[in-house]
Amino acid sequence: MKTILPCLFSVLLFVSCASIQVNYDYDRDVNFSNYKTYNYYADMTTGLSELDTRRFLDALDAQMAIQGYELSETPDFFIDVSSEEYHQTNNSSFGIGLGGTGRNVGGGVSIGVPVGQGNVNRRIKVEFVDENKKQLFWQAISESNFKPQDTPENRETLFNAIVTKMLSEYPPKP
Repeated sequence: MKTILPCLFSVLLFVSCASIQVNYDYDRDVNFSNYKTYNYYADMTTGLSELDTRRFLDALDAQMAIQGYELSETPDFFIDVSSEEYHQTNNSSFGIGLGGTGRNVGGGVSIGVPVGQGNVNRRIKVEFVDENKKQLFWQAISESNFKPQDTPENRETLFNAIVTKMLSEYPPKP
């Protein structure tokens, strides 16, 4: 218990400071109380490295356990995780202009020089699928900054923050 509280506090602090956006979607006709056990698709391609996949799934398992869900060989639903990295360009630029006019002649030259570097972002999609009905019933998509050179500890903290924010709206409130 003594180690859980500092970890939880650091995750909450990281969530409040980090720029993590999450969008949710769900089937309004689904009774979410029917789902108590879960598992992952065996052929899931996360788009993350093997180590990052393990970190993300560990964070997901921990948060699901906190919310009272059990990992099972005969699950009520399956979870699919996918991700992609993309570069966000910086819209700031410095412009230099040169122009002239004389009599009936005009002209101009302009150069835009980008200021700073773009960011690498990561989009992670988590989908809950009722395999019996062959139906997606809940989805969360997160977008956050990604630093490829981050330490394993920072990556783990980021994944914990992402999962905490993603599952904060699961199950949806009626």
